[in-house]
Amino acid sequence: MTAIRVAITDDHPVVRMGLRALLSAEPDIEVTADCANGEDAVRLATDLAPDVVLMDLKMPGMDGVTATAQVVASTRAKVLVLTTFETDGDILRAVEAGATGYLLKDTPGPEVVAAVRATARGRTVLPAPIATRLVTAIQAPTPSRRELAVLELVARGLSNADIGQALHISEATVKSHLLHVFTKFDVNDRTAAVTEALTRGWLRRD
Repeated sequence: MTAIRVAITDDHPVVRMGLRALLSAEPDIEVTADCANGEDAVRLATDLAPDVVLMDLKMPGMDGVTATAQVVASTRAKVLVLTTFETDGDILRAVEAGATGYLLKDTPGPEVVAAVRATARGRTVLPAPIATRLVTAIQAPTPSRRELAVLELVARGLSNADIGQALHISEATVKSHLLHVFTKFDVNDRTAAVTEALTRGWLRRD
C-alpha cells in the first residue's frame, strides 16, 4: 500500500514536532517534510509532491491563504488547514483559496489523522461548527472596499472628520459609509461595527 505523503507547515516548532510524531506513528502516512512559512510550503509542495499539505494560516512572510492558493494552482497536493484562527472570514478565504479541509488545532489527534486520510482521498473535511460558520460567511452582506477603509480608520481611533481627511472625502460621506455598515452588520455604533468586522475576518488584529 502506498503511504500518504504529508508536508507540515506551521511557524511553531513544537506544533510541527507534535504533528510529525502523531502522523509518523501511522503505517499508511509518511511525513516527507515540514517548514515554518508559506514560501517554503509552496517550494516543498512543488519539489516533493506530497499528497497533503497541512497548512497553518498566520505565519511570517507569506500567509497560509496565499500559500494554499499557490499550492493548489501549481501542484496536485490537497491542502488541509490546521489553525487556531476561526473567524468567518478566515474560513471563507481558506476555502476560496482551494483548501480541501479546515480544522482547529484543538482537534483530537485521531480526528486529525482521519482528516488527513480523507483529504488525501479528495474528500472535503469541514466539521459541523466550521461548516456552519462558512455558510454564515457566504451569506453575510459584504462591506465595500471603501467601507472597509473607513472601518480600518475607525479601529485606529480616528474621528469621522479625521477619517474624511485621510480618505479625501467629506465627513458626511464618512457617516453615510458607517450607516451602510451598521445596516449590513445589524449594529448600532462604531465599536460594535469594528468588533463585528474583526469577528468576521474583514479586519485584522495587529
